[in-house]
Amino acid sequence: MKKLSAAVNIFLCIIFAFAVNSWAFFENVWYLIGVIFISLLVNLTAGIGYREIPRKRLKICYHGAWCLVAFYAALIVALPVQIYLAVKNIPESYMKFVYSLIICVVIEFITFWHGIICVYLTSLQLGVRTRVLGAVFGLITPVNLVFLYIIISTCLKEVWFETDKEKLNRAREKDRICGTKYPILLVHGVFFRDFKHPNYWGRIPAELKRNGAVIFYGNHQSAASVEDSAAELTARIEEIVRETGCEKVNIIAHSKGGLDCRVAAANGAAEHIASLTTINTPHRGCGFADYLLEKVPMKIQKRVERTYNKAAMMLGDTTPDFMKAVHDLTSERCKALDKETVMPEGIYCRSTGSELRKASYGRFPLNFTYHLVKYFDGPNDGLVAEDSFRWGEKYTFLKPAKKRGISHGDVVDLNRANIDGFDVREFYVQLVSDLKERGF
Repeated sequence: MKKLSAAVNIFLCIIFAFAVNSWAFFENVWYLIGVIFISLLVNLTAGIGYREIPRKRLKICYHGAWCLVAFYAALIVALPVQIYLAVKNIPESYMKFVYSLIICVVIEFITFWHGIICVYLTSLQLGVRTRVLGAVFGLITPVNLVFLYIIISTCLKEVWFETDKEKLNRAREKDRICGTKYPILLVHGVFFRDFKHPNYWGRIPAELKRNGAVIFYGNHQSAASVEDSAAELTARIEEIVRETGCEKVNIIAHSKGGLDCRVAAANGAAEHIASLTTINTPHRGCGFADYLLEKVPMKIQKRVERTYNKAAMMLGDTTPDFMKAVHDLTSERCKALDKETVMPEGIYCRSTGSELRKASYGRFPLNFTYHLVKYFDGPNDGLVAEDSFRWGEKYTFLKPAKKRGISHGDVVDLNRANIDGFDVREFYVQLVSDLKERGF
């Protein structure tokens, strides 16, 4: 269906491209009416034939992308045709060229803005940077053509990718491959909270639920010491067990959240934990935290601490402590914690880490910290070094073939990015499916 739709739309775009540039060769009012009809047809039916697209947002995005393809095709044809008409008809019959150019420009103008508005309003993968650069360089040829190609290809890939995911989920819906014995508790990292909008875990929770998982969140403060966060999480686990009667939970914890959960398990919560999966957790510390504490003057540290704590309280933290959270991420503190914290028997423990291969693919501040962490500790995810991730019975290191890599934020879908070679949502589906197969 995808290939057939693409073929039909390519055919329509070719007809459109030649139609909007051909009036001067015929100079017939009925031919002009035909050109207008073809233009309306393309603007109304672009993207026709791909009925499997699951959501209206994606259908509009797909429609807009094909409108831009039609614009692109007509523009390519217009360059030689309009130059030919100008050379042939100026100065004797210059009005023929003028009328042809006006018809072409008006139809192209409508088609372009129709398409660009559709994709700008509906695409999740374009991102702010592409949108802004596309607007800034929109009048600079040929740079604008390069950005237009990027916009079109990004939108088409997004629709095809999401449609394929929908097919996959429908095919396995009855299997409930994420329907684990115990519910899933998602635990966020430092300097974030569990908000519904935006969700710290991006599109992951919805994907897990679609495949049968029952999801809960840690709901703990954004910044506190490991011990304080562990106490909060212990209380949260007991609350979930008490209210649902589930007996235990499967924890998936990101970044500092993994340290918090390890301490919670060692200090009383173990009886209610079936498994603990840590995601990009600095089990042996974050060298960047050491660097900050050594290099940043104490006066500035205190100022940042006061500013953060004040903002965190406004967002729901009761007793935020920025500096304690940072100190607990240092190499010395984490290595000591790693040795001191003995996991009780009966809890299945595993870990995952990833590598960011190019700083520019890490959203701020990871694009900045990447170089510092690499200097001090080598390969990293923009914040935590590779040798700090490994922990537990099973370790998975995510290292896609593409040169982009996977950042500290990418690994929890913080940026909602579809990464070539790494489907973050499917990765978590398989993580949870594995828990189900193990009886958890």
